[in-house]
Amino acid sequence: MALKTLHAFVSGKVQGVGYRAFTRSKAKALGLKGFVRNLPDGRVEVVAEGDEEKLEKLLDYLRQGPFFADVKDVKYTYSDYRGVYEDFEITY
Repeated sequence: MALKTLHAFVSGKVQGVGYRAFTRSKAKALGLKGFVRNLPDGRVEVVAEGDEEKLEKLLDYLRQGPFFADVKDVKYTYSDYRGVYEDFEITY
């Protein structure tokens, strides 16, 4: 099991459509830790830590989004696991 940190930026119609709650729900179900937040430029930022396989599943969910979202692009990077988060939260 390879532990990693995923840092993603999601663009498209991803604010005001339940995207953060959707992301938190999927991340918690996968046992991941981190946060999701809206950015002033209209994108959503996601930082998640955990097993690389589960992070890949989360990426699939991020590309899909909730029903009313229209995801145009997901840019992401992986980095070393830091283990700094205790839960998965929506931050503001």
